[in-house]
Amino acid sequence: MASDKARKLFEALDLDENGTLTREEVITALRTKGPSLAAWGDLPFWGVGDADASSALFDAADQNGDSILTLEEFAAVVDRRFGWR
Repeated sequence: MASDKARKLFEALDLDENGTLTREEVITALRTKGPSLAAWGDLPFWGVGDADASSALFDAADQNGDSILTLEEFAAVVDRRFGWR
């Protein structure tokens, strides 16, 4: 089950609002929205990285290798990595 913080971050990164995340969405959203999300406390400042860091986060979360992240896949990684669970 996703934490409230993971759900809020997922929704912020879901640029096309289709309920899933692609690698491009994660990279683009963290680059454009990351600093604001961190300033609002929705993302740790150290979670705002470059494209390689964002891509690595995506790869860590894409457990079934289908190149699409569900909320459950995303939350499993970010809740643990950011200490939200």
